Amino acid sequence: MRAALMYQAGDVRVEDVPDSRIKHPTDALVRITASCVCGSDLHPYHQMTAENGPARMGHELIGIVEDTGSEVSTLKKGDLVVSPFAVSDNVCEFCRESLQTSCSHHEANFWDGIVDEGGQAEAIRVPLADGTLVKLPVAPDSALIPSLLTLADVYGTGYHAAKLAGVKPGYSVTVIGDGAVGLLGVLSAKRLGAERIVLMGRHQDRTDLGREFGATDVVAERGEEGIAKVRELTGGHGTHAVLEAVGHMPAYEQAFGVVRPGGVISRVGVPQYEDAPIGFGSLFRHNIRLAGGPAPVRAYIDELMPAILDGTVNPGKVFDATTDLEGVPTGYRDMDERKSLKVLVRP
Repeated sequence: MRAALMYQAGDVRVEDVPDSRIKHPTDALVRITASCVCGSDLHPYHQMTAENGPARMGHELIGIVEDTGSEVSTLKKGDLVVSPFAVSDNVCEFCRESLQTSCSHHEANFWDGIVDEGGQAEAIRVPLADGTLVKLPVAPDSALIPSLLTLADVYGTGYHAAKLAGVKPGYSVTVIGDGAVGLLGVLSAKRLGAERIVLMGRHQDRTDLGREFGATDVVAERGEEGIAKVRELTGGHGTHAVLEAVGHMPAYEQAFGVVRPGGVISRVGVPQYEDAPIGFGSLFRHNIRLAGGPAPVRAYIDELMPAILDGTVNPGKVFDATTDLEGVPTGYRDMDERKSLKVLVRP
């Protein structure tokens, strides 16, 4: 079968790999019908060394169950399913607390940590299939597939940022980053009742979509200039919540600069730094809380799916390009060069 592998920074290839197959009784074999390139895939695209490659890529997928292990009880051949970016049994103590990204089962892992599998491929072996996969009540060719695919990661991650920030009616929110997660953070903050949503981004096609999703203001400036602009918009105080969807230190510094005393910085951009100021001179002095982490999107799928199915929301608008599997390397390049926001892959 064909699959995308990253050999090192900037080097993604689609090659023949051994067919995925059932290995454990809790596995399912899924033929992938839709996947995508994620903004977080660009981190290794910039940094991976040859010693760490080649690595199978992709952690967001929809597909059709082709086979199941002997212990899989909730799925059958022909089911259309969506897979979160983290494998989980959905029954351990952490999963029951809606922390599937901390599942204690020994097979649990992020897709990028399962070395022989990846979502940018023709098929995939899904461990802990009963806990990980969620059945979809639509056909594989449904017009809703792009939006339903966002449940695998970016919509759930944007929602996680807003939930951990405690966004509620009347809140003011700043969203840092106009990638897919940031834009769906805007949508999530709007759905949770935020009154003012400031989107910090400088790509007009993306910020226009942010306004469609609910942003009331757009700030293109960065650094101190951007911080001053947000504070000017908020009476000098900053906003109750800041959703940081980038992961680089300048974004964290902007978040600290625009958060209101007593507010929350909620980080879901994968941090590309080790140290961030949290002491008396920064967060502690003004009772600012720091939240965030890998989103347990499995916990949110049942909550978020109905509004997609009834057409209330259309998070799939973050996909602005489509390719087949062979076009994945070009998809990476286009996203890296900001020619595409998020690339949908139809194997």
